[in-house]
Amino acid sequence: MKIYHNPRCSKSRQGLAILEETNVNFETIKYLDTPISKEELTEIISLLNISPIELVRKNETIWKENFKGKVLSDKEIINAMVQNPKLIERPIVINNGKAVIGRPPELIKNIL
Repeated sequence: MKIYHNPRCSKSRQGLAILEETNVNFETIKYLDTPISKEELTEIISLLNISPIELVRKNETIWKENFKGKVLSDKEIINAMVQNPKLIERPIVINNGKAVIGRPPELIKNIL
């Protein structure tokens, strides 16, 4: 099990707390410190069964100033998230081939 975590995000901290309460082994990936590759992000999006734009934090300044209102392909959106990991929704939890965005954090319980 993995959690893609940003310690500065309250929802991400709540998601981490849910995992810690379950006493299961998991890997914490601080994706702002350890960037996610394009291949890894593509796999995460596939596991989430969403389109890339659904993983974007559209209220981030980076998105508003550089991408908002533009017509972007899925590949371009993935590249934007790889180059600007703050754009990635969090937390993301992966367990046994299933994934969920922990917004709200209680959704994480669905894949435990």
